Amino acid sequence: MVTTTQKEEATWYECEKCGLLFDAQDDARQHEKTCDAEDPSYLQ
Repeated sequence: MVTTTQKEEATWYECEKCGLLFDAQDDARQHEKTCDAEDPSYLQ
C-alpha cells in the first residue's frame, strides 16, 4: 500500500515495503507492484 506524507510543503507517496518516496502516486503504485522490500540496487 502507498502512504501519503508531507515533506517540505509537498505531498510525497511512500512505498510501505521499502520506504522509497515518489512525487507521483501512480509512480509509487507502479513501483510497489514490483518492490522486493530490499534496498534498491542502485544504492550499492
